[in-house]
Amino acid sequence: MKKLIALLVIAPLLVSCSGKKNQYHEEWVKDTNGFDILMGQFAHNIENIWGLNEVLIAGPKDYVKYSDQYYTRSHINFDAGTITIETIAGTNPTESLRQAIITTLLIGDDPSNVDLYSDANDIQISKEPLLYGQVLDNTGQPIRWQGRAASFADYLLQNKLQRRTSGLHVIWSVTIPMVPNHLDKRAHKYLPMVRKASEKYGVDQSLILAIMQIESSFNPYAVSHSDALGLMQVVQHSAGVDVFRMQGKWGKPSRSYLFDPENNIDTGTAYLSILQGNYLASISNTTSRRYAVITAYNGGAGSVLRTFSSDKNRAFDIINNMSPNEVYQTLTTNHPSAESRRYLYKVNKAQTGYRRY
Repeated sequence: MKKLIALLVIAPLLVSCSGKKNQYHEEWVKDTNGFDILMGQFAHNIENIWGLNEVLIAGPKDYVKYSDQYYTRSHINFDAGTITIETIAGTNPTESLRQAIITTLLIGDDPSNVDLYSDANDIQISKEPLLYGQVLDNTGQPIRWQGRAASFADYLLQNKLQRRTSGLHVIWSVTIPMVPNHLDKRAHKYLPMVRKASEKYGVDQSLILAIMQIESSFNPYAVSHSDALGLMQVVQHSAGVDVFRMQGKWGKPSRSYLFDPENNIDTGTAYLSILQGNYLASISNTTSRRYAVITAYNGGAGSVLRTFSSDKNRAFDIINNMSPNEVYQTLTTNHPSAESRRYLYKVNKAQTGYRRY
């Protein structure tokens, strides 16, 4: 555990180091290596405590927070709409679960001061919980205050407590379903921020919402293996650098800056505007350009153009002589990255649903 603590201490240094403008690539390598080391050590420590098949780490659509010396954890699956609280605490496991249930139900939507890789009790109880309206208690009421959260926790422990074994551990847990329209509720929560960014940068709000859904399922605590952060999964050393440069700022946004929901939406939307108004502006058809921008948000503008030709100018000519449907088909079948191919399909499909907003 001392190794984990040491890495957690040096992690902010690894992800906030800055250099001269011609050192961005070197800085990115340092950031990536530092984050990989941190994640590897973190996973190893969780495996030592929970067992080989029980490693669970936060991701783009999964909030995972450990407490109680890593013996208790909360998992919000924003995609599936489930909340699972579980513990391997040997003494008084129900009390460990009770505290974790209450804290999880009342967490706020600003993760800037929360360390997902420690067991610190750094969750701020919010007057407007992140999950407010997305979870109903046993009486069918939303949960805003600690008293109601505590009553619901007691109900769950009395009526929904589950027990399973994994290796040498007995794992006690409760699972809480979210309301069926939880995704829509989170989307509406961020709609004012999205509209503001849409107007500021000239990016369709339906596209912003679709990217947020596919990137994070509107999880403000979203992190990824590539250290992409927040609702729109912005990477500090790539999109973050481009946006700061566009805004006349030096360096890159900090982790705490990108974990702020409004800053994240602003930065992600600004990057979309760079893609559509700069890197891919030579695509004349707006629909074809939208397909290219969506794909580039995932895999970069360069890889989009190379799908059509290794020569940038030739690529633009080829795209401009294609119909939008042909551009879509080419990007979803010939792009070198399978992830980017699927990404265009998923975002394009999701965007259709957000045009009614």
